[in-house]
Amino acid sequence: MKRITVFCGSNLGNDQIYEEQAYQLGKTLASLGIGVVYGGAKLGLMGMVANGAMENGGEVVGIMPEFLQKKEIAHTSLTKLILVETMHERKVRMHELSDGIIALPGGFGTLEEFFEMLTWAQLGLHKKPVALLNINGFYDPLITLIQSMVEKGFLKDVYQKMLIASDNIGDVLEGMENHEGPSVDKWITKRTT
Repeated sequence: MKRITVFCGSNLGNDQIYEEQAYQLGKTLASLGIGVVYGGAKLGLMGMVANGAMENGGEVVGIMPEFLQKKEIAHTSLTKLILVETMHERKVRMHELSDGIIALPGGFGTLEEFFEMLTWAQLGLHKKPVALLNINGFYDPLITLIQSMVEKGFLKDVYQKMLIASDNIGDVLEGMENHEGPSVDKWITKRTT
């Protein structure tokens, strides 16, 4: 993997472990020669991932809609900042520039970005690994919900298995390196009675 897209919060959260792990992810990616693609902000976990990579010699590409740059939240020390018009264009560019996706803790925006990439994988639009860095059990309720989707017949088990999730950065990256996209056609259904 040459670059990984990181989705995460523009806030730091209320436990220092989120900040520490976001910085550590950026640092780890830099040490492995893997570039970071992210939303371009200097705030919150977004800024910590960028700082962790840049302060350790890594490449960091930020992609930001112009309306957010005008609010003066853009990181000013990135390898490259790409300005786009819309939030959707931002996601498309992030996808185009990366070989995998990791979501850290965040809010509505983080979940929306994460689920769009996961859905694109489910639909066969890409075979890139999609992962959750489950810092401090943040995503435990979401993982439980996804299991419930399988149990209640709304999601095939193979799609649940394509999601990589761990609270350990090394385990997430190893899972991404070993990832193989699902080979099941989303639209082949079989009702069991």
